[in-house]
Amino acid sequence: MNSPAASSDREKVVSKLPGWLRQNLKVRAAQRGIEIQAAVEQGIREWCNLASATATVDTSGADSFSTFLPPGQWEGFRRTAGDRQVSLIQGLAQSIQLWLDTNPAPHVERPEVTRRIVVCNQKGGVGKTAITAGLGEALAENPDALHPVRVAKALAKALRASEAQGEAEQEDSPLDVENLPGPGQRVLLVDFDPQCHLTNQLGSTPLPMNGDSLTNHMAGDPKGDLRSLILTVDDDTFGGRLHLLPACHDAFLLDVRLSAVRAREAALERALAPLEPDYDVIIVDCPPSLGLSMDAAAYYGRRRDSERPGQSGALIVVQAEDSSADAYDLLTTQIEDLRNDLQVDIDYLGIVVNLYDSRRGYIATSSLQGWVDIKDPRVVGLIGDLKEQKEAVRVKQPLLSYAPKSQQAIGMRALAREVL
Repeated sequence: MNSPAASSDREKVVSKLPGWLRQNLKVRAAQRGIEIQAAVEQGIREWCNLASATATVDTSGADSFSTFLPPGQWEGFRRTAGDRQVSLIQGLAQSIQLWLDTNPAPHVERPEVTRRIVVCNQKGGVGKTAITAGLGEALAENPDALHPVRVAKALAKALRASEAQGEAEQEDSPLDVENLPGPGQRVLLVDFDPQCHLTNQLGSTPLPMNGDSLTNHMAGDPKGDLRSLILTVDDDTFGGRLHLLPACHDAFLLDVRLSAVRAREAALERALAPLEPDYDVIIVDCPPSLGLSMDAAAYYGRRRDSERPGQSGALIVVQAEDSSADAYDLLTTQIEDLRNDLQVDIDYLGIVVNLYDSRRGYIATSSLQGWVDIKDPRVVGLIGDLKEQKEAVRVKQPLLSYAPKSQQAIGMRALAREVL
């Protein structure tokens, strides 16, 4: 059946499809970057041009499906289905399966050089660990499934709206959220903080003090292969793409041990370099420090000779309050000193304003505007102070596993696409 659509150049078609085939169509159309109606149009055209019907598709459990096609295409399809003695439902299912077969899922794009994202701020308590975890989770999500993402234009809208109303009141409308395939990146999260917050939040246990650790490898005293310490994070949700290098409390002694190491600014790079071929992205959760360990982290995120600007670098997490601004000044001064002293390029990947709630009044809204006014680096993420992140930490689960449709999860996915 068909009925006129609002569009003057297409007509609405109503038929039936099994749920699994409809979902495959939605995912593949998103992966290929085309509208569902265009995919169906192509599939019907190709099916009608075949010499005969294709293999029978299981249409059990089919329910209502509608789309928009060029005028006359459905009538032509109806005649072809009649000639081939197949039902319209079966013919449509064959057409869509044909399109899926001839338009396979694109390969996940892999960077030529492993990207290195250093999540940092000298101030503690701003949520660096939550951003590290959420960003890594969003980058590792399944490329063969759709996930709600706040589109780029919605970030600018949220920044404007946050000045006028509370976070609880500014839920994004459906037009601001788009269902997109996951990036499917292979991600390593490195807990570089002796407080071990990232390790604990993801449900793991800090490494024992008398065993091997990242600190030992950086200090030139390894006790084994660093790969043996790596853990997989929630294999069911992230399909083996998300890994964690846990922390050890021995990192409290790292600055002292680095003081005796040659070329200590390269110590983190020397330790992690053997792991890089296994990953697309390595994200380092830095301690709230301006010591030698932060020097090593910033140096690790420097732009390498074969990299384009903005592929690797520092992602700075702040809150909309005055002490974050003071810490930001200290951190950027340290990075600038490293740039000048070592003659390296360390790119800023952006500023993430975390734990934001404009209901806190003028301090919050004016501070947010201050971050937006910086322009370089620009604000690439605005994450609200909502309960889901705290609950995920309490139950020691990744946020995107615990509350995949929450506003914080949607914001993390937007952040991931901003830094990709």
